[in-house]
Amino acid sequence: METGQREIRGLMVTVAGGHLLVPNSNVSEIITAATPEPVVNAPRWLLGRVRWRGWRVPLVSVSLLAGMADRDDAPNAKVAVLKSLGDNPRLPYVAILCMGFPRLTTVTPENLVAAPLGDATPAGIRTGVMLNDQSAMIPDLPGIEQLVDEALREAA
Repeated sequence: METGQREIRGLMVTVAGGHLLVPNSNVSEIITAATPEPVVNAPRWLLGRVRWRGWRVPLVSVSLLAGMADRDDAPNAKVAVLKSLGDNPRLPYVAILCMGFPRLTTVTPENLVAAPLGDATPAGIRTGVMLNDQSAMIPDLPGIEQLVDEALREAA
């Protein structure tokens, strides 16, 4: 197998309290953060909805959801708009708040090492990893989508 077939492009996304590693192919766009439209009675981690290309996309603070930070406000905040992995027609996109622009990186079996997070994996996180000696977490995107859908139903 050639090296090119064993690598994927990823984005290292800085969030309050850590880093997330997401597949580049899952990211639709990185936009400048704007004040989200509030969702009444939503959990703290569901920051509201942002407007993007005619969509009202739910904005999630993975840091608040996972308990990695008590607050999530950054002066250079960006929003990563992600394609939903589920087949929910009401939720084609989910956005996550990030600090600055994510960094494009190459992920190979040689530079990615599992780094389990212990007995209690935080909400919204699938597992921990080390990528080129930098710790990161793989978000549980389907789980986050389900939590967002449930929160939006309860808030309605």
